[in-house]
Amino acid sequence: MSRVVLVGVDGSTGSMRAAGYAAGLARRERCRLVVAHVMTPGPFEWAVLGGGGLLAQLRADLSRTVEAEVRAVTEDNPGPVAFVSRVGRPTESLAAIADEVRADVVVVGVSRGWRRWFGVSVAAGLVRVGRWPVVVVP
Repeated sequence: MSRVVLVGVDGSTGSMRAAGYAAGLARRERCRLVVAHVMTPGPFEWAVLGGGGLLAQLRADLSRTVEAEVRAVTEDNPGPVAFVSRVGRPTESLAAIADEVRADVVVVGVSRGWRRWFGVSVAAGLVRVGRWPVVVVP
């Protein structure tokens, strides 16, 4: 049975540190690395008339950019590296991806800003779900 390390990235400095940590963990433990990029939908996306195609193109471009950055960090990883991109709420999406790939550990970067102070960070949400060990990289 292969072991899986899942890392959530969004392009921020903290998430890129988490990607580096997860790549090292997967390399040392000879695990499969799954990189998940979750994009949160904008609050008024539904109100943009005819913008569906443009928004999809912008998301695809952002996802390719983040994937290229992560590939640079994980290029020396001897094991398989998979990249998954989703649109949705980060905590719920990462939990769903972790269940789909049967992750053994989930790695995320520390949340910045007001969310961290009110306990609504992605890391805190994943810890509350409690189905896998969660590593929070500062």
